Amino acid sequence: MFLLQRSWTEMELLPLVCFCLLTCSGTTFGDEVTKMILKENEDVILPCSLDSTNIKSETFDWKKDDQKEVFMYQNGKLYNNGLSGQDPQFKGRVFHFDDQLQSGNASIFINKTKVSDNGRYSCIFPHHQPRTRSIIELIVDCILKDRTKENKPGSCPKPSVTNLDETDDWALLQCEVQGAFPEPEVQWLDSDNNRVHDVEQQVTQSEGKFNIILNATVKKSDVYRCVSTQEEICHQVDQKIKVTLQGAALNPVITHHEAKEGMLLQCEVRGASPKPKLVWKDGAGNILPADKPKDKGDKGIYSVILKATVTKTDNYRCVSTQEEIHHEVILRHMCLFLNQTLD
Repeated sequence: MFLLQRSWTEMELLPLVCFCLLTCSGTTFGDEVTKMILKENEDVILPCSLDSTNIKSETFDWKKDDQKEVFMYQNGKLYNNGLSGQDPQFKGRVFHFDDQLQSGNASIFINKTKVSDNGRYSCIFPHHQPRTRSIIELIVDCILKDRTKENKPGSCPKPSVTNLDETDDWALLQCEVQGAFPEPEVQWLDSDNNRVHDVEQQVTQSEGKFNIILNATVKKSDVYRCVSTQEEICHQVDQKIKVTLQGAALNPVITHHEAKEGMLLQCEVRGASPKPKLVWKDGAGNILPADKPKDKGDKGIYSVILKATVTKTDNYRCVSTQEEIHHEVILRHMCLFLNQTLD
């Protein structure tokens, strides 16, 4: 029915080695993303659990792309039964496992998936300490349907994309779709398939066909895609455009892995121009010994990864510096080793 990159059993048995706190974000860091791939119209179970804790009196909330409300359970109340706010896309299609709440099962069942269900789903226990969150990336492949020439609607051509304006800090992108029927959903995505939300859309009709212009303001160097989806006829086309801004594309992304001795910290900066210099520092400001940085660049846009192994509890910092443009970004990472006696 669906493909899991990591089995449910493996997810339940993952050891909790350290808690990681980001000073620049209110979200607990260390979220792992599990990919699930299936065909359109298949049913799917999105897994989430809180060990073997009884969660009947807990609250857990499923969201899509951190915006759409998919399902919420709150001490016995749920959408369509005491709670309001569920996105219309999921009404009547999402169910939980009431008889398994006592064993900590917060998974949900989605009936007859659609291409529009594609996205990143997060399961959050907002009142649990430490705050718990799991993330599923759902990929629904389209199934083409047989149609005769007489009743087949006309699909739209590839979008036309343009960089209308640009400064060192932002770019204004325009995507234009002409002569489409049925009306497509048009969206801008970055290279990680995250939706660009700072957009303005204009829709007009001519002879029963739709013309759509979608402008987006982006603030990082990246390769962006304008995607046009006509779900009714299972048709999707896209067009790419590369944006190079003079500045750090993103704050560094920090991950951690248990190593043979201590903890392996990884700092990654993506889509930066000019190329940044990365260093790891401890709480006293000392530069840590680290592996040789790995970097790759394409037409002046760089992604850099730096790894360092640490053996004690401390406030570690990844520092990204671009001297040419006098730009520096610092991300803090506090690791608490649970199985180690602290000095």
